[in-house]
Amino acid sequence: MLQSAKLKWFYWLAGLFVLVNSLAIFFEFYWLNGLPFVIVMVALTLFKLDTLLLVLAFLAPLSINLEDYLGDVGLGLFVPTEPLLFGVLAITSLRFFVDGKFDKKVLKHPISIAIAANIIWLLITSITSQNPLVSFKFVLSRIWFIVAFYFLGVHLFKNRKNITKFLWMYTLGVMCVIIYTVIHHATFGFAEDPAHYVMQPFFKDHTSYGAVQAMMYPFLIWTLLNKKISFHVKMIIVFVFAIFTIGLVLSYTRAAWVSLVAAFGVGVLFWWKIKFRTVALIGAVLLLGFFTFQNEILHSLKKNKTESSEDFAEHVQSISNVASDASNLERLNRWACAFRMFAERPIVGWGPGTYAFYYAPFQHSSELTIISTNGGDKGNAHSEYFGPLAEAGLLGSLTFVLIIVLVIYHAAKLYIRLEDKEMKALVMILLLGLITYFVHGILNNYLDTDKIATPFWGMIAALVAIEIYHEKPKGKSEKLTTQ
Repeated sequence: MLQSAKLKWFYWLAGLFVLVNSLAIFFEFYWLNGLPFVIVMVALTLFKLDTLLLVLAFLAPLSINLEDYLGDVGLGLFVPTEPLLFGVLAITSLRFFVDGKFDKKVLKHPISIAIAANIIWLLITSITSQNPLVSFKFVLSRIWFIVAFYFLGVHLFKNRKNITKFLWMYTLGVMCVIIYTVIHHATFGFAEDPAHYVMQPFFKDHTSYGAVQAMMYPFLIWTLLNKKISFHVKMIIVFVFAIFTIGLVLSYTRAAWVSLVAAFGVGVLFWWKIKFRTVALIGAVLLLGFFTFQNEILHSLKKNKTESSEDFAEHVQSISNVASDASNLERLNRWACAFRMFAERPIVGWGPGTYAFYYAPFQHSSELTIISTNGGDKGNAHSEYFGPLAEAGLLGSLTFVLIIVLVIYHAAKLYIRLEDKEMKALVMILLLGLITYFVHGILNNYLDTDKIATPFWGMIAALVAIEIYHEKPKGKSEKLTTQ
């Protein structure tokens, strides 16, 4: 009888919603259509956080920035992901304060400590910021990304199967965007100029769009080479891989291509088991060579005047064009501004997230390009490493670099220690996926968006989870943790 009563209530409420929504549509009020989605998301936030994280991984590439539609209001919010992430942050914080339970192994992990140090310093520099409101909003968004995809991500990845589920959910979300973009791009004849904006409204421009594809490329290659996958499933993976390859080429994103080459190089170093001291020695020699012959190198680079174009070979050659390529020159202009801002406020910087508001006076007329602007409306410092220097001082940049160094160090040590070949391969594809963004981050910065923050913190969480929960001690025969 109780079950029957519940069904009756469900049908009555569903019928009432259909009636009310029909009237709303008649009067051209369409927002009510999203109510069922909101209810489902709230229910997942309250009762099924693990499932919600997987759903968010799929939705992140498909989210839309309200600022693009409500520019005058100044509401830079990605929907539906960021409202849900705020809910996750609130629920998680409440649960922690109520029961105080969280695995101390995670909290004491060096990567977790480095992340906490970075957040604490960003909070301090938000107090001293030139625009505290912007800075605190910036840090709040960074916190909800980290809480959801790193701290809760580590919990989610206690089940090792959830690592591949998470990667697949994000990959499928990106694939949907690629299919939309390629179809949209086809209407322009796949020309190079439209490639900068045809991915809108899902991605602001082609650089972030290319970056997410590069991050997932090692994962797709791994699944293609995985002998345990059946032939029929592998055919589906071949299709997904082909879509990503087409999307990556047509994105005309040079930074993404460079990052994949770098990731391939790192993969070769591990495959050939080249010792760290050898790599460090080669790196030191190359660095010494650059500083010794920097004038000759720069002179040679300035001779390259190949512009970015639809011709693939010319587009690749334009990567090193610092003589006439507007995109490259503007990036150098933004970096120069970041260093000048840092020189003026080296300790606390100008405030997290404020670069775009204050860099204009630091531009020199000799460095301006045809795409330069004083309005701060065309990106920021174009670097995950130089931006924090200007916004949060030396410690802001160093604490972020420390996170990256620790991730590479722990992933490399974990790869060497693991005996399970499948887990070794998983660690490697996670590291290589992150390497693509570590390299891409030299040229662009997108960690303040859900598009990049989702796989970035999620992959780091997966590496930490493998180290804490899934590393089988040598000489032992225990099964890997799956719960």
